Amino acid sequence: MAQGISSDDQEDIAASGYVRVRGAREHNLKNIDVSIPRNQLVVFSGVSGSGKSSLAFGTLFAEAQRRYLESVSPYARRLIDQVGVPDVDAIDGLPPAVALQQHRGTPNARSTVGSLTTISSLVRILYSRVGSYPARQTMLYAEDFSFNTPQGACPRCQGMGRVHTMTEESMVPDPSLTIRERAIAAWPTAWGGQNLRDILVSLGYDVDIPWKDLPEKDREWILFTDEQPTVPVYAGLTPAETRQAQRQKMEPSYQGTFSSAKRNLEYTLANTESASMRKRVLQFMISSPCPVCRGKRLKPEALSVTFAGYDISDFSHLSLEQLAEVIKPAAEGDLVSGANPSQSLVSREAAKAAVDERVNAVGSAHKAAPDVRRTDNLSLERRIAAERLCGDLLVRLTTLIDLGLGYLSLDRSTPTCSPGELQRLRLATQLSSQLFGVIYVLDEPTAGLHPADGHALFDALDRLKASGNSLFVVEHDTEMMRRADWLIDVGPEAGSEGGRILYSGRPDGLLEVNESRTRPYLFEETAQLPVANRPPKGFLRLEGVRRNNLNGVDVSFPLGCFIAVTGVSGSGKSSLVSQSLIDLVAEHLGMKREEVEEDALEEAPSEKTMGRLRGDVDAVHRLIEVDQKPIGRTPRSNLATYTGLFDHVRKLFAATPEARRRHYDAGRFSFNGAKGRCPTCEGEGQVSIELLFMPSVYAPCPTCHGTRYNDKTLEISWNGKSIADVLSMTVDEACVFFSNDASVLRSLETLRDIGLGYLKLGQSATELSGGEAQRIKLSTELQRTQRGSTLYVLDEPTTGLHPRDVDRLLVQLNRLVDAGNTVIVVEHDMRTVAQCDWVIDVGPGAGDRGGTIVAAGRPSEIAAYQASRTAPFLANILEPVQRGSK
Repeated sequence: MAQGISSDDQEDIAASGYVRVRGAREHNLKNIDVSIPRNQLVVFSGVSGSGKSSLAFGTLFAEAQRRYLESVSPYARRLIDQVGVPDVDAIDGLPPAVALQQHRGTPNARSTVGSLTTISSLVRILYSRVGSYPARQTMLYAEDFSFNTPQGACPRCQGMGRVHTMTEESMVPDPSLTIRERAIAAWPTAWGGQNLRDILVSLGYDVDIPWKDLPEKDREWILFTDEQPTVPVYAGLTPAETRQAQRQKMEPSYQGTFSSAKRNLEYTLANTESASMRKRVLQFMISSPCPVCRGKRLKPEALSVTFAGYDISDFSHLSLEQLAEVIKPAAEGDLVSGANPSQSLVSREAAKAAVDERVNAVGSAHKAAPDVRRTDNLSLERRIAAERLCGDLLVRLTTLIDLGLGYLSLDRSTPTCSPGELQRLRLATQLSSQLFGVIYVLDEPTAGLHPADGHALFDALDRLKASGNSLFVVEHDTEMMRRADWLIDVGPEAGSEGGRILYSGRPDGLLEVNESRTRPYLFEETAQLPVANRPPKGFLRLEGVRRNNLNGVDVSFPLGCFIAVTGVSGSGKSSLVSQSLIDLVAEHLGMKREEVEEDALEEAPSEKTMGRLRGDVDAVHRLIEVDQKPIGRTPRSNLATYTGLFDHVRKLFAATPEARRRHYDAGRFSFNGAKGRCPTCEGEGQVSIELLFMPSVYAPCPTCHGTRYNDKTLEISWNGKSIADVLSMTVDEACVFFSNDASVLRSLETLRDIGLGYLKLGQSATELSGGEAQRIKLSTELQRTQRGSTLYVLDEPTTGLHPRDVDRLLVQLNRLVDAGNTVIVVEHDMRTVAQCDWVIDVGPGAGDRGGTIVAAGRPSEIAAYQASRTAPFLANILEPVQRGSK
């Protein structure tokens, strides 16, 4: 039984009600029982992988959603993304639940901050009802102001904002090559391209003379024709042999249908689901702003309507803080453009009914709306409508600004937002929903948030709780733990060594639980932090940097040091480090950065970095960016395959006497190859079951029972374990199992040392968080022989880590620095910042109020700099350390 629930606490729980969990076994949970108070802020703590999320999301939220969906029609259930049925005996007293997790959602550039928060819908109504129209233009409705609807999209670019053309030069980069030598680079590689070349031979085109020597009409037809002739193809024959075969009417290999290079590109873009294929196609297209809408995506009629002097595109491009200033006068009852300043609002109630009717008539047919917007007797109604709409907008914008998101704009594409930003956007939307009696389950809401912005987050959570809701928060931030009404500590370790409830009660009671890995950090028993003081080996200097909100910034990075770049959310940290610094260093080293994203067709080209690289530039020989992008996009990519250790494991199995006797090579032990994988699930380990009006579900493969391999492959064992058994091991378990094999053990120990010992070797890449993916990438880099002179750049590497795991990560990062490298981290965790050699603080505020270097120096120097918003929080960490050193 967990410690911490006294008789007084039980009385408090009984008064407010509680959720009682019995026999929870999801993932690594050890058949746990726990009672959780409702209508309170409950924080789930524990080391990474201890079982916190398994309890909060995998058990509580999953069961709440399952119960709700039982009341929904089967057809509606099919449209909802459902989580699985949790492995638990019983849960009593469980209200409906809403999950606010750190996921990026669908990577769709048409999804924006405005659409995610639904504020854009309100803005479209505002422009429809009270916008200033040109003379003689009929009224438009809300859908006319959306580039995602046929009514609103620009007719030239279909709402993309950009047009894409293909030219002979873009599709044939080297005209000195022949068609057989693949002069038409835009055609598919491998068999697809060979097929088209063979078809051209059958059509009588010369594929063996330089492209530039072909007649212009032939080049034009091959590249741009819409014709698709079908002709007999004689694969493997020369042009002369093909002509001979045609004359003799020989039986062809097959009938081939021709497709021009342009048509082939367009078809691929419209149908492929492969990000890499889309990127390849983009190489052969020329993108430019749409000449009709000038990149604003909307039809001209919609762009001619203004509010406060802005068309809706420019209005949506303002930062949320700027937007609030623009609409504030109208929200307070001041006049919008075109009305009479002296007109009184004493008849507001008399006009309210008419305004309600018009504001709610957005869905009416266009024909039913006469052009009455400029009629003088409606100016009062327009003023009241503007006041109501802008008042609602201002309330919602203020919530977002208070959550530290005022630097974002409504048209900001959500794929460019961090997981922490997305979670706070969803949180703001829930605040405006005014739900009652709901459990909100949140996943590290402090992630990506500077401590200076934390108070607004706590206020937002308090508002949700005051509205009669329960807050279940999975969190590593000690300040959030201290503010909690109730703390549930899970552990003690990760994976199979965790999954127990160590404590459930008021936060201060955790002090008595010696087994807890959270206790030392919550009660500041780890104040003796190591303070770095490595002298710089030179400086890398950026001069005149311009990117996003950086406007001519000069900054120096000391080489051979551990550097933290700090600042409030949106201050310009990532613009400085993850964009500008990396761009300039990569250019100096002759590296080509991959900038094209999956939805680049709908996005304008990213802004280019302007500036100069100076200082000891020749002291940097390599640049390594360790980002949080996924290590793979399919379940077939996993921890073992990405790190390369699976290659060694497969060779070990192939070298066993039984495998040699059967002539099994290493490929036999890959679940991606036909030889060794299960024929039923083709190595997936699971099969999809169609349930008609209910959503498809995945179940373990009935043939291999989830092992991915066929029976013959599983008969081979190494030290008593099959290849499937190895993939089911955690990193910690594998370290013991492969303790005598140095080639495998090195990779495993590095993963363990970086805090990933709880992950399974076969853990799918799609199940990993951004922080886990980043640390896996870092572990592969740590395994390389260190030669020094490398610049490592990491963006918030402590995200998702328990303080104890952060300490383990810092040991590894310091190893890199001690080997003669430079490590730069963009970071909000003050314990990490306090242990760096050098700190660069960006700000002072976010957006237009940021973008400057506030201070740079040793952590103690930054802590004493009053103009820095980071200073007081860094000082709180350093003061106990400084006291302990005296």
